[in-house]
Amino acid sequence: MKRYVCTVCGWVYDEAQGLPEEKIAPGTAFDDLPDDFVCPVCGVGKEDFEEE
Repeated sequence: MKRYVCTVCGWVYDEAQGLPEEKIAPGTAFDDLPDDFVCPVCGVGKEDFEEE
């Protein structure tokens, strides 16, 4: 599983952990996140994340 870092605030999306509070199951690949996914900390879109 991979991790993706928000280039604006540094928040990390970990595919292994998912984001249960946003109803994103553990094991959900970053590419499978909805197109309108935004960073839960600063609100930027998927285009502002980089693979760690």
